[in-house]
Amino acid sequence: MTKRRSKTASLKFEMEYFRNGYTRIIGIDEAGRGPWAGPLMVGAVALPLDRTDLHQVLKGVRDSKLMTPLQREKLVETIKEASLTWGLGVTEVEEINDLGLTGATKLAVKRALDDAIERGGFQPDCLFCDYMAWPPKWPIHQLSIVKGDQHSLSIAAASVVAKVSRDAYMIDIAEEFPQYGFEKHKGYHSAEHVAALERLGPSPIHRSNYAPIRKLLGEDDA
Repeated sequence: MTKRRSKTASLKFEMEYFRNGYTRIIGIDEAGRGPWAGPLMVGAVALPLDRTDLHQVLKGVRDSKLMTPLQREKLVETIKEASLTWGLGVTEVEEINDLGLTGATKLAVKRALDDAIERGGFQPDCLFCDYMAWPPKWPIHQLSIVKGDQHSLSIAAASVVAKVSRDAYMIDIAEEFPQYGFEKHKGYHSAEHVAALERLGPSPIHRSNYAPIRKLLGEDDA
């Protein structure tokens, strides 16, 4: 009989590091690397690893992409309340255009960590990152985990914070640009989004350095 996968991300990596003396682990993850429009956001979450009921308290927290919007909305406040600290970092469209996606992601990570450190009043002793290590020059031990938002509860919690925050932004900004349907597709590729771009052209929150947008602006190299 096949073992069913838990609907809650694991604490395996956290507990291994906790037993080796790391008590202030911050998980980080992003939302919004792929969209054509809107900001990129990074969540940062440190969990109280000495809490024996932690996995039960955060039951259902996993890779935010595998959760429904309602599940994320219901659990994001639980994550914040249960955490030692949490933070959010944002890079705006203009910064993404200027810095490129990698540079903008690094900046958002730094802002998320700064926010979490200020909110919590302590320095982390380890960062858990989803696949890529950010930022590389920080003098803090880092663990890069492939599909980290599926295998680390700290990273999964950070992914929920980032995703809920970004979705809320896109729903709000849709009121300013109602013709684009941002409240539905959140700036990602969709038939509705493509049709709106072809009909209206890019809005001020579209990423002008993205190939589909550059093509619509007549700036592609083809």
